[in-house]
Amino acid sequence: MHGSASPGWLLVALCTATGAYCLLRMRSSVEEQRRAAGGEALMGFGMAAMAVPAAVFTPPQWAWPAYAAVFGTAALRALWTARTSPHHLHHLVGAVAMVYMAVVMAATPGHHGGSGVPLLTGVLLLYFTGYVLLSGARLIPMTAGGGTVGWGDRPEVARACRLSMGIAMVAMLLTL
Repeated sequence: MHGSASPGWLLVALCTATGAYCLLRMRSSVEEQRRAAGGEALMGFGMAAMAVPAAVFTPPQWAWPAYAAVFGTAALRALWTARTSPHHLHHLVGAVAMVYMAVVMAATPGHHGGSGVPLLTGVLLLYFTGYVLLSGARLIPMTAGGGTVGWGDRPEVARACRLSMGIAMVAMLLTL
């Protein structure tokens, strides 16, 4: 996204770390964890790529339609899987937000944001702000269940990753 270099690099680092952790979560023995982690890894790495400061690297014009195609496909997959898991509705909203940002960036090469549809940007900001607040409240420590849980299956770490991606989405939408 177009914005200041320091926050951009912080978003790149945050989203890359989140994406990497989500890749590790794909090794979980819990099928739902693996399924959700794949979409979250794609989102984390996609957000990292979009957050690289424009002063450092300006993607070629074909990159934005490619982002839109990748996240459009992810949105269709999330829509399909949302039939059985309501969490995938959030993945759907996230993928649609990524498509929206890619379309806006494709339409305004070299500009520094401000060209999105204000109502849609506002709705997405409202959704992700609410998501961040709710996710933050859910980070309250949980009591330990009976057995030992592998670090890749710890729900509070997965929630922290989702929270960080929500915060990154709010930051990216603010620069739009």
